[in-house]
Amino acid sequence: MNGSRIAAVGHYQPAKVLTNEELTGLVDTSDEWIRSRVGIRTRHIAGPDEPVDELASHAAAKALAAAGLAPADIDLVLVATSTAVDRSPNMAARVAARLGIPSPAAMDVNVVCAGFTHALATADHTVRAGAATRALVIGADKMSAVTDWSDRTTCVLVGDGAGAAVVEGAEVPGISPVLWGSVPEMGHAVRIEGEPARFAQEGQSVYRWATTKLPALARQACERAGLTPADLAAVVLHQANLRIIEPLAQKIGAVNAVVARDVTESGNTSAASIPLAFSKLVEQGQISTGDPVLLFGFGGNLSYAGQVVHCP
Repeated sequence: MNGSRIAAVGHYQPAKVLTNEELTGLVDTSDEWIRSRVGIRTRHIAGPDEPVDELASHAAAKALAAAGLAPADIDLVLVATSTAVDRSPNMAARVAARLGIPSPAAMDVNVVCAGFTHALATADHTVRAGAATRALVIGADKMSAVTDWSDRTTCVLVGDGAGAAVVEGAEVPGISPVLWGSVPEMGHAVRIEGEPARFAQEGQSVYRWATTKLPALARQACERAGLTPADLAAVVLHQANLRIIEPLAQKIGAVNAVVARDVTESGNTSAASIPLAFSKLVEQGQISTGDPVLLFGFGGNLSYAGQVVHCP
């Protein structure tokens, strides 16, 4: 095979929806304050009996069904997450066990909000190298479990969920070369650390970096696909904040593209945000098979990764 492609996608969110109005009972905030600053209206919150691997497995099962594949057809499982509680077994192994995937390579990828696009690039490289035939690539996070619900600067942002993609070999490449990197000296800007682990960020630092540095990087990702931003049918950025997503999409120059705005109903779901938003665009028919779509993740560690993919 000359490349790989996304054969199908799927997503999953917990049933419980937490509204802005409900948050006013926890912290000093308001619906207007939240909407004006981050654009979020609602978010889905997993219960104590819904671990990360369960969220991931639901999304993966939907992607497998959409691809018309059985668990035995998968030989690589990659789970992007930064909210795993246990070190071993990892999330990928737990997902494989839940789905009944026999003897896959199973690895977790922790690049926080850019985790899914890193994992997707890894799957692309692995399939093209002949080390795997078909891969399940999943972004899943339970941000509610690492959130201080008395901190109004962070608790209004987060949500839980998962998104997944099936990647397989293709004669015509459907996943373009990745553009990835990081700004290690700014790792303090987004953190999940401590005992117990808690999410914290320097919002203004992230905003300034994302809105000034990322447009050029996103355009470079398009160049690696042999496209211009005007060729894109859709742009799916990490769903961090509507005030970042909208100006960033505009600065990229994707004038003809549908811009994913799932953050408004899902909040910031970290590694889940890109596959979750992408899967919804596919499910809703907002993009069609073969359409070029820019996926671009950024955030924790101030790491970033982006590639153009063809819509399944």
